[in-house]
Amino acid sequence: MRRKTLGVIMALLIIAGTFNPQAKSFFSLPTQQRVSVGDRIRLNLEFPEQMLRQLSVYVEPNSKKVLLLNGIDISGRAFNFFDGWPVATSPGKAIIQIRLFGILPIKNVSVEVLPQTKIVPGGQSVGVLLHSEGVIVVGQSIVQDKEGRKYNPAKEAGILVGDVILRVNGSVVTSDEQVASTIDQAGRSDKDLKFLIKRKGKTFTASIRPVLCRETGRYRIGLYIRDSAAGVGTLSFYNPQTGKFGALGHVITDSDTNQPIDVSDGKIVRASIQGIQAGQKGQPGEKIGMFLNDQRFFGNIEKNTKFGIYGTLRYPLKNPVYSEPISIALADQVKTGPAEMLTVLDGEKIEKFQVEIKKIMPQSAPDSKGLIVEVTDPRLLKRTGGIIQGMSGSPLIQKGKIIGAVTHVFINDPTRGYGCLIEWMLLETEQVEKNQQKVGIRESMLPNFPFQKIDNF
Repeated sequence: MRRKTLGVIMALLIIAGTFNPQAKSFFSLPTQQRVSVGDRIRLNLEFPEQMLRQLSVYVEPNSKKVLLLNGIDISGRAFNFFDGWPVATSPGKAIIQIRLFGILPIKNVSVEVLPQTKIVPGGQSVGVLLHSEGVIVVGQSIVQDKEGRKYNPAKEAGILVGDVILRVNGSVVTSDEQVASTIDQAGRSDKDLKFLIKRKGKTFTASIRPVLCRETGRYRIGLYIRDSAAGVGTLSFYNPQTGKFGALGHVITDSDTNQPIDVSDGKIVRASIQGIQAGQKGQPGEKIGMFLNDQRFFGNIEKNTKFGIYGTLRYPLKNPVYSEPISIALADQVKTGPAEMLTVLDGEKIEKFQVEIKKIMPQSAPDSKGLIVEVTDPRLLKRTGGIIQGMSGSPLIQKGKIIGAVTHVFINDPTRGYGCLIEWMLLETEQVEKNQQKVGIRESMLPNFPFQKIDNF
């Protein structure tokens, strides 16, 4: 009779799930969990003790030695909510089932156990030097010939702002100076130029006849272009096993075209913070940095993605705040609540600052905006007003594990911003290795890269 009564109570809780916090805890249990070796599996139910005692957890038998409880393999066995929680001891998969009265299955949870990953958290300020693949078209201009007639040859040939010039007359484009020289030489030889253009991942060709510019005395086609960018950001992590690094947490885009820059060559170098411009509502602040020449801290940028820039450091890296590598938190393990951010405000000194994870964004696929972060540290708020440009990539640590990195600031509230989950950032480093083996809220990305030069030709 007692069991029957409890069963009825539980059924009523499930029916009233949208109103009852106890039933909500049941419905909010994930159907999938991803954990690392060494982590405990927990199923948090806010049920009364009497009700919990009517529940058991059964582990299906096809997961030998994936989960151990008190040192015993529990594959094909059941345990109750008061026996403790099993530890993931080896990579693999397990299906666990919550049962009522030991026989009635009411919830299945698929558990995937991944190898434990430990990385060195970053926090160092870095200078980022990026050279694009080809040259980027950032503007158009009128060319006036010696009779005063006005032309725009490139526009007439169909070239738009945001296009990337990959080749001119079959030669690979490596700099804006090269393009300007080639155009002038072709004009003086009274020849057309054949351009290979990339637009949104697709390529096409365009033929253009240069015009002699009355103002400059050289042949031009009416475009503004540039080939490189430089800015200050923050290193997110370093993997001592692979030598790979991640930084920024967001893609570097052209400031005029807002298009991602395809990397042909790039590097990160040491940077020292010389000043801080505090942020305020409607106007993000920024770090003022200086690049330093140090061959012991140098990395090649191999990938520019929506989760940041990735590549290889030339020498091993240590963090003075964390003497040893620390574990990562997978997406399922990140919780709302207190955390800390590592970043530099003065010189090259990495410091800890208090933040709060306000929200974890539901994601069906990897995305760079996985967290909403709020700065709560009084000293940081007084000094910077919150999140500022140059903090992009600052690692976030919660309960001794690295959970992600800061990526954006809310323009209308600089105390808050977005963060990217470390799990998605690490996937990008794996892709870098594969490539090598083959061959409604306004926010601002951090940093806002100023380009080194623009050429008009």
